[in-house]
Amino acid sequence: MAYVTRDNITEKVLEVFEKTPDARLREVMKSLVKHLHGFIREVEPSDPEFELACEFLVSLGQATSEKKNEVILASDILGASTLITLLNNAKRADTAGRLQSESALLGPFWRKNAPHYANGSNIAHGPEASALDQVFSVSGQVLDPQGVPIEGAEVDVWHASPLGFYENQDAQQPNMNLRGIFKTDAQGQFNFKSVRPAGYPVPVDGPCGQLLRAQQRDPYRPAHVHFMVSKPGFEVLITQVFADNDERLHTDVTFSVLESLVGPYKPCTGPGQSGYSLNYQFVLQPGQMQFPTPPIP
Repeated sequence: MAYVTRDNITEKVLEVFEKTPDARLREVMKSLVKHLHGFIREVEPSDPEFELACEFLVSLGQATSEKKNEVILASDILGASTLITLLNNAKRADTAGRLQSESALLGPFWRKNAPHYANGSNIAHGPEASALDQVFSVSGQVLDPQGVPIEGAEVDVWHASPLGFYENQDAQQPNMNLRGIFKTDAQGQFNFKSVRPAGYPVPVDGPCGQLLRAQQRDPYRPAHVHFMVSKPGFEVLITQVFADNDERLHTDVTFSVLESLVGPYKPCTGPGQSGYSLNYQFVLQPGQMQFPTPPIP
């Protein structure tokens, strides 16, 4: 039996992993070791650099709290979250019917058990609700791949305030502000009122912020609304719709702006009208209804 050397250590680790009973776990871990060892051989980190890398990973967990998930944020700013979404979008496109909606990353601010509202309700209950020039009317329709309306689908929405803060980040906003769940009618339609969201910087007070500053990167995301659409018998659609006039559409720090997800945030110009409106169509694919783990409580 040969002793471990610089040249054979990767092979020895892979040999041990061959004993893993779960075929998918075996495949994933072998690939991880190949790429990880290849990365180490390429950059040849010094001992202090390796220690710093370990400290960064530990700090991601230490900086995660009920207000933010630093691990998810790291995945987002490295483009990993969007790449996974794009790969899975492509898989769905291979087997989808006539229509398809593209998914987008969940982000670090989704909360489970948002309040349920009747269609037409207003989800803005904080100080921002008095900004009449920022009134935001949102409507949409949920369809199956053949274009048939889906009745009874739940549409979970959440977004930042006009100041760029989610409710759990802002002591001035009441609990669950700018969040809500709506149900589609017989025509697959839903609608609600809110205030127009603003673009915002991702949290920069933790290790991800340190990395962004070291790379001299803009921490901002363009304005958007998150949607999670679900019904038994269909896959859960997690996506975002971005404001078409936001100057940061091509510099999103999380790399998540897909062309199909840029929606018309139209100014209301009729007599006595103010604010903005958005109308967007969502398509659910048949499959298992499986929800993600909430990044924050």
